[in-house]
Amino acid sequence: MMGGYLEDKFIQGSAAQSPYSFYHWQYIDLFVYFSHHTVTIPPVGWTNAAHRHGVCVLGTFITEWNDGAKLCEAFLAGDPSSYRAVADQLVQIAQFFRFDGWLINVENPLSVAAVQNVPAFLRYLTAELHQRIPEGLVLWYDSVVQSGQLKWQDELNEHNRIFFEACDGFFTNYNWREEHLARMLGQAGERLVDVYVGVDVFARGNVVGGGFDTDKSLELIRKHGFSVALFAPGWVYECLEKSSFFQNQDRFWNLLERYLPTHSICSLPFVTSFCLGMGTRRVCYGQEQAVGPWYHLSAQETQPLFGEHKLPGDGWGWVKVHCCLADSWHGGSSLLLQGVIPPEVGSVAVRLFSLQIPAPHKIFLSLVYKLEGSTDVTVALEVSMGDADSCHVGSISVLNAETGSRHRPRPLRVPPTRLARWASRCGQQLSGGWIQRCYEVSLRGCLLRDLFVNLSRPPGSQEESFMCRLGEIQVVDAETLLAPLPQVQSVTISQVRWQPPTSEVEGPQGRLRLSCTLHWSYLLLQARCFRVHCWEGARGREPPGPEKPTFLGLAFVNQYRVVDLAVKAAGPGQEGRVEFLVEPVPREGFQVSQAEWGRAALVYSVPL
Repeated sequence: MMGGYLEDKFIQGSAAQSPYSFYHWQYIDLFVYFSHHTVTIPPVGWTNAAHRHGVCVLGTFITEWNDGAKLCEAFLAGDPSSYRAVADQLVQIAQFFRFDGWLINVENPLSVAAVQNVPAFLRYLTAELHQRIPEGLVLWYDSVVQSGQLKWQDELNEHNRIFFEACDGFFTNYNWREEHLARMLGQAGERLVDVYVGVDVFARGNVVGGGFDTDKSLELIRKHGFSVALFAPGWVYECLEKSSFFQNQDRFWNLLERYLPTHSICSLPFVTSFCLGMGTRRVCYGQEQAVGPWYHLSAQETQPLFGEHKLPGDGWGWVKVHCCLADSWHGGSSLLLQGVIPPEVGSVAVRLFSLQIPAPHKIFLSLVYKLEGSTDVTVALEVSMGDADSCHVGSISVLNAETGSRHRPRPLRVPPTRLARWASRCGQQLSGGWIQRCYEVSLRGCLLRDLFVNLSRPPGSQEESFMCRLGEIQVVDAETLLAPLPQVQSVTISQVRWQPPTSEVEGPQGRLRLSCTLHWSYLLLQARCFRVHCWEGARGREPPGPEKPTFLGLAFVNQYRVVDLAVKAAGPGQEGRVEFLVEPVPREGFQVSQAEWGRAALVYSVPL
């Protein structure tokens, strides 16, 4: 989008206003980061956000124009060791940056010698990638044909099938018609799903559909059983009004929803605050931490199924699910459910997540929400069970395994002592008007299948409008809450760089600018993220008074780069001191006391 490497290139986030955001992850399986650099490495924020949703991420290897032809001649036309060396580097790059593979896009003619080595290059790259990244993928774009000509085919055929047979998938050019799809049925054989039919959302050239007519293309592609490659869905951001971005993004994906099967959450704990990885302020469990725009893709949490639905019956009942930056419980945004429950409908269950989780014997659930405006609607969580021969929920036996059964869990009134930290807010009216409800469910032989929010109107009431804001949902295996919380350990400071005051006015007693890298040890699977803080001078583990350390930023791995932190310059014969604190944020979403944070101090003085 727009050349790539925009605000997303800042791996620790930025203060971007109105950046592009993608959040319809539940509908896609692969995410390709595309630009016109020869080797396009996906920014780590995109990789983190995609993997959090179970989506594979591919980089792009592209050659173009005369320079591209020279490059291809250099590594493809000669000895096999040359193309193997290129493939080895591509595999190592993917492994190091932890993404999942490559789109190979040769957009220049090839000599006979070079094109003859392309299938061998693809086979070697694919085999090496699978060995290092078992779920990895190599896709080939429909451009060069087996003669070496640059001649887009808009289909898989006898001129390019040799490349398809050497890798994991084939991405067609965009100017196809239905007759191209029909012809490809015989070419793809049993690998229909490995053919990704290209759809240019910008609708350039002679295409079936693009923009808000993209669904016309998907209808034909699905009719023939192929996969889809949506090129440049950032069209909704680039070409339409930025002020209406969220509405346009939702409209675009809602039109495609019926052609896009969703994938499921498959493990516990499952926790999300619906944060988009951006906002106009930062909030931590209802407490405002900072005001001002921010953008950090790695901070995006698991996103739900969005959409607008008409309720059954003859009335005007409807419900709409969309993201909202106006308020948040944790992060920078929340999920807004708006709608009308007509008199003939007692309640509406809004499906937010598909699950495929074998249930443990006991789970705890939590919902943080607030109702806005005047309404008598009540809010509860619902979980559906299915695909189990005999599922017991408490003393209720679910016998109809084929259709499944939904259950509204029992509120958790008196939590066990060991769960006190997690359940400390349960049933409470929290700051900002938020309410937290906690639930306990005992299960045996069950599969968690779907997660709903149920909104009910009082019996006998008339049409009921509602606006319900969801701040967080949790589904947690009770056993995990009995284990001790790991500690942040071995905080170290390295790669220290000092810069002097920027003006003579500040003098020797002014400020210095400090940059350094923090490392620590912690089991990443148990962390939602880390919050990094600092303060100057000597402090105890729990300082007296209301003073709080300065928040520096978020980390999603066991390291953080501090950049140009202003600290006091030490005077002659004196020492300066700055202490860094690393606060773990557990996946289960409770706050850890400051005494349990990791810390390291840097003591400095003026050289003699």
